[in-house]
Amino acid sequence: MESVNKRRQEKVAGAGFKETFRGFSKRTADLVGTPAAFLAAVGLIVVWAFSGPSFHFSDTWQLVINTGTTIITFLMVFLIQNTQNRDSRAIHLKLDELIKAVGGARNSVIDLDRLSDEQLKTLEDQYKKLCTGGAAQKR
Repeated sequence: MESVNKRRQEKVAGAGFKETFRGFSKRTADLVGTPAAFLAAVGLIVVWAFSGPSFHFSDTWQLVINTGTTIITFLMVFLIQNTQNRDSRAIHLKLDELIKAVGGARNSVIDLDRLSDEQLKTLEDQYKKLCTGGAAQKR
């Protein structure tokens, strides 16, 4: 019984981290996607560039901007990807709900994200034929 409780506590701890990371990712993506964040980044680069003569354009001076931008880029990839994954999942669920709710819609398209590229291409071709046939009939 003790091991079951321990596993539950570990799951709760993991869920807490996931929720904290989700919130942090969303807030960070919202913040860095603003014009103010862009201007701050440009300002930082301008300050760095103008400080070059003071540091005689040394290797250390160059290393500071290279290291800083590399670290920020590396971390932002994960934060933005997390946000994109959540947004994509939410959109898919909303579309699935609409497909399910609309009479005459094919419920088989709800799980399209699980199809192979070849299967998606075949389905795309079928929809193109439907659209082309429908446009010809309206004329």
